[in-house]
Amino acid sequence: MELVPLVLWLLLYALLAGAGLSLALRLFAPLPTRGVGFALPVALVVLTTVGYWVGHLAFGVVAPVVGLLVLLALSALAGLDRDALRERRVEPAADLDFDRSAAVDTVAVFLVAFAFLVLVRAADPAVHAGGGEKFLDFGLLKSLMMSPTLPPEDMWFAGEPVRYYYGGHLTTALVAKLAGVAPAYAYNLSLAGFYAMLVTAAFDLAGSVAAARGGSRRTAGLFAAFFVGFASNLVTASRLVLLAVPDPLRTQIATALAEQSRYSVADFLAGPSSFSYWSASRVIPGTINEFPLFAWLNGDLHAHMMGTVFLLLGAALCYSYYRTPATNRRRRWALVFLVLPLLGSVQTYTDTWSFPSIFGLLFLTLTFAPADPLTVFSESIPRRLRGSIGDSWLGGELVRTLSALVITASAGGLAVLLSLPFLLAAGASREVAFLTLEMRSPLGPLLLVHGAFLVAFAAYLYDRLGVDSSRLLLVVALAAVGVVAALQQFAVLFAVAPLLVFGWLALRMDRDVGYETVLVVAGAGLVLLVELLYVKEQAGPGRMNTVFKTYMQVWVLWGTAMGAVLSGLLQSPSLAAPKLRLRAARSVLGVVLVVALVASTSVYGAFAVSQHFDQHSGSTLDATAFATEQHPEEAKAIDWLDERATAETTLLSAPATSIYPDAQNGSYPYPPGMYSWDSSPAASLTGVPTVAGWHHEVGYRGYDAYHQRVRVVDAAYTGSTEEFQSVVSEYDVEYVWVGPAERARYGDTLSISERPGVEVAYETEAVTVYRVDG
Repeated sequence: MELVPLVLWLLLYALLAGAGLSLALRLFAPLPTRGVGFALPVALVVLTTVGYWVGHLAFGVVAPVVGLLVLLALSALAGLDRDALRERRVEPAADLDFDRSAAVDTVAVFLVAFAFLVLVRAADPAVHAGGGEKFLDFGLLKSLMMSPTLPPEDMWFAGEPVRYYYGGHLTTALVAKLAGVAPAYAYNLSLAGFYAMLVTAAFDLAGSVAAARGGSRRTAGLFAAFFVGFASNLVTASRLVLLAVPDPLRTQIATALAEQSRYSVADFLAGPSSFSYWSASRVIPGTINEFPLFAWLNGDLHAHMMGTVFLLLGAALCYSYYRTPATNRRRRWALVFLVLPLLGSVQTYTDTWSFPSIFGLLFLTLTFAPADPLTVFSESIPRRLRGSIGDSWLGGELVRTLSALVITASAGGLAVLLSLPFLLAAGASREVAFLTLEMRSPLGPLLLVHGAFLVAFAAYLYDRLGVDSSRLLLVVALAAVGVVAALQQFAVLFAVAPLLVFGWLALRMDRDVGYETVLVVAGAGLVLLVELLYVKEQAGPGRMNTVFKTYMQVWVLWGTAMGAVLSGLLQSPSLAAPKLRLRAARSVLGVVLVVALVASTSVYGAFAVSQHFDQHSGSTLDATAFATEQHPEEAKAIDWLDERATAETTLLSAPATSIYPDAQNGSYPYPPGMYSWDSSPAASLTGVPTVAGWHHEVGYRGYDAYHQRVRVVDAAYTGSTEEFQSVVSEYDVEYVWVGPAERARYGDTLSISERPGVEVAYETEAVTVYRVDG
């Protein structure tokens, strides 16, 4: 029976990809692969967009069915010969040919990646509360599955709509409804699906970039798939290398690194037996530095993971614009003012953090594409401007950059307009702040996180500059930037400023580089940006969340660029040195560099995947099976509630916070807190809203709003009958949950059984569920 939901999920993916293929072939016509690797993401964008808008009127079965019908209609419109249709004949359009070998490669990469993640999730499928946001993600999915309209009611803040970006969970719910797969299976199958789509998208985009410039499509694609789907930072490899360094130098190096990072000296000197998959994601002090393999091993179905697929879809659309001839103004206009705004609106409620990145990519694409940005409006505008500024190279570059900025702002504005229903209901206010000196990242941790990319990109740009004077300038600039960075405590300048400057110049001075360098510049810009600004919010102290959400985007963009970069280093098309011996030596150096980069970034994956299967031996994709095994008595009550819950059911349970407002005595912190089984398990595993759930709601609604709820819930459990009746009446509470969390939080002051109008509805050894007589 485990195979049934798996097969249904894959069959629906095949249907959606088939429907999305003709749309992808139209959108990515200028690409060598014609974007066959993006057929499924394109289909999901259409399905999610229609489902989102229709869902505000009626969700349930209506939204996914209408979404599928619209997708099929658009697919037919894009894929069938319109003249034949007018004559009542059904024939495929003649201009939709594509490379069949590219399609076969794409399917193979997708299935391998999907199967890998299915095995990973089957070993440890649980949506347990510890070590991540699985309770949040599964609760959102369950809420969507039973919601009659959008947005769904917040399962941790009864009576109010969700204020979290739930678009990826919406996509999962739509697919689950169409496939007839229960949420307990849909959670893990969707994780595998998003991972496979991400790896496949990187494979396709990197392969197209390389093939367009005479490189090997498969080689570039496989490198990109590796760096996006399996590679890691250099933390694990550096620890192993450090063990080979003799003392006392080893201890001195470990001490220096420990002073700059979140690790201790003992951490750096520990052997492989102390390996934990978790630690490599916490390197730079005050931040989280995730990469895809860590995130998918950890197993949250989280927004910053699902959004990466659509980020690469945006990059591919920008590349399609990049390769569109200037004469094809209609295609370029449609991409900029129709397709990308639609994608941007989906990304707003899927992963708001990466919404700006899509339009940052558009800005860079408009700036660096062969076609003048202003020709998207008219051919005559650039001619008139050139006449007014004369032959000034700098003036022309400024006009081009400003034009790209204005066009990008216009496209982004359209996306914002399409996203207003979500943005107007967004969470608590946030503000952008500047980093102080002590918040900036030290050089050592920056190199541990980004070092593999920085080495590869530096070697690539150095190789492609082509003339000795430029190379000398690069070396001098690196030295100068290093000195300035050291003096100003601004180490990021040493790390990424050369990539920004020389990548920009190489693109605008027609060096032997392509769209891979646009991705390099985009990632470098993001790394620099989070060393200057951060978003002040309740989700984490300081810039923790800003770096967390941004670095995943950097990894995906740079990992995709690595495909074309490494294949280019192996191919070495610019090695035109007059001496054969010199060319041969540089070719060998290229191979050695590529092997070293792949080997050093593989160490973590080898350890982490092996440890994962050693520590977990599950054999199911049921995300909730762990509850029955580990908490059987509470699981019975949760299943009982889940079977009876409707969209109108509301629950009263202990708030998942360590704060007990206005407490006059007792110990601190109070149970149940967050990230534990006792943290709102009933609401999180059923989607039934509770009056006050996880402390996360502070980030969505503000401190005062959440803690006012905590006060009234605590009073309902321990206060007067009038206080209890007030809460029950205001939030239309149907069930009151009394389990281990409630007993731990309230102790002897717990008095639900004494309330009038309350009766036992269900009881186990661990939980009593009371029904409130309305």
